[in-house]
Amino acid sequence: MPGLDFNTSAIQTAESLTARRLEKEIEADTGSDAGIGKTPSARFPEHNRLPYGVYLEWQAMGEQPVSDALAEAARSEGLSLEHIGLTLGTVIHGVDLSEPLSETLINCIRQILLERKVIFFRDQPLTEDQLVQFAERFGELDVFPFGRLGHNPKVIEISHDEARPGSENGWHTDVTWMEAPSLGSIAQALIVPPIGGDTLFADSHAAFRGLPETLQETLLPLSGVHDYRYFLSGLDPIQDAALIEEIKTRIPFGVSHPLVRQHPETGKPALYIHGGFLRHESLFNRDTREPMGEAASQALSKLLLTQHARPELMCRFAWQPGSIAFWDNRAVQHYAASDYYPHARSIRRVTVSGDVPMSWAPS
Repeated sequence: MPGLDFNTSAIQTAESLTARRLEKEIEADTGSDAGIGKTPSARFPEHNRLPYGVYLEWQAMGEQPVSDALAEAARSEGLSLEHIGLTLGTVIHGVDLSEPLSETLINCIRQILLERKVIFFRDQPLTEDQLVQFAERFGELDVFPFGRLGHNPKVIEISHDEARPGSENGWHTDVTWMEAPSLGSIAQALIVPPIGGDTLFADSHAAFRGLPETLQETLLPLSGVHDYRYFLSGLDPIQDAALIEEIKTRIPFGVSHPLVRQHPETGKPALYIHGGFLRHESLFNRDTREPMGEAASQALSKLLLTQHARPELMCRFAWQPGSIAFWDNRAVQHYAASDYYPHARSIRRVTVSGDVPMSWAPS
């Protein structure tokens, strides 16, 4: 029978290959090249370095979700931590964010954010003002000039329904068009669809560590120019020319940021890019001020914009009414899945002020 003949051949082939692989392993262990290929780095080919980047980030975390000191601090504050991803993503249980929070507790939450990059809370039916009060414990807040402001102008509402389908379904980190992009964003779910509408988060530190070493070296001196042209795209360049010019006078249009930024608190390197705000042709060498060239810049931008979309980097959060997510824009990118049309989804968001991104260099 044809099936039997194939299976017989398949077994013979598998046995032959297994025997040869074993021989090669023995040769590597005992020959003049003993040890080559045994380091973790050498086990990952250039075209599949991403898992090695996750491994390196996990190593940098001490091969545990949070440090021993933080785990003890969380316990002492009555918190329980539910980790939903390997290197990122933790649901914090045991706190009511509408209550007055001690400085010690706020410091603990901040440290969980730094170590886990994105944190979540359940069952927090905060008002706009309560959400702002919680966010202000972590710094000044930035008003978002291109969104629908809430009753409190530091809050924006991002709402979608049958008439307005979800459109944030692309990997991004927030407001890179700002000279000093936000430290982080805090979002609260108001209306969630019956199914779908999750937000995914990807580890920007592991994303950079998972690039081939030669590409990492290429990126280190490079910066790109970011702007908010996306938010002006609905305006008519002729009829609304005066309004466009007025906006550009108020808010700088075109700021440069390094492709690899150093986290100002942890010191870690992160791949820092936004496909909608980066001018893909704008990459240049910061040291020489020499442009990379339009074609090469666009090709490199296109390549880098695929890096965060690897499942190994991700955690996924399913919203419920009253759920809150707090993500570190310096350490993660996020993607709002638009898989719930025609149902409604409404999120309330505030952003915590950040600092000017600084480039990273290996020590």
